[in-house]
Amino acid sequence: MKELNEKQEVFFNILSGDSTDGDGGYGVGTMDLNNVTPIIINPEDNKIFIDMEALHGRSVVEKKVRFRPNKSHAGDDPKLYWIVWVSLNSTKDGPYYSGCTACEIFVSREERRIKLGYKSMPEHVNNLDKAIKSKFVLSHIDKKSKNLLKEFLITYDKDFWERSSKELKEQITV
Repeated sequence: MKELNEKQEVFFNILSGDSTDGDGGYGVGTMDLNNVTPIIINPEDNKIFIDMEALHGRSVVEKKVRFRPNKSHAGDDPKLYWIVWVSLNSTKDGPYYSGCTACEIFVSREERRIKLGYKSMPEHVNNLDKAIKSKFVLSHIDKKSKNLLKEFLITYDKDFWERSSKELKEQITV
């Protein structure tokens, strides 16, 4: 397992083509994850990174964790992580951050083979869908995590940030 603080060469997902184009038959109504990139924020350790495995619930912070939809399942003093769904779209000027939503997960600090945690799957699916539909749901994130996310998005590609909507910039600015 890779350490969270290792420098990784990971990029935003920018793929072309929509698998639901065509006759309107097979595949219609499915989510197109081509332009979505999951970002993990660990506010306690000041770490933020892209983890494509989060699209399938297998990010480095989700592995070996038994999740339940009850926060008390994660223990008395769980570790907070944010999974941020960022979608990209493109204009004639270039790509930009078109949608961004965040979901919290809590993981027990107790050392055991399979840790306990909290995650709301309906919230993750709904927020992923909102990000794909170019919506922003970031008002519930703590200030420290917002700052980390803002710095990460600007540092990743300043042009992406500058082409992004005013709504994203307002929701992410502390």
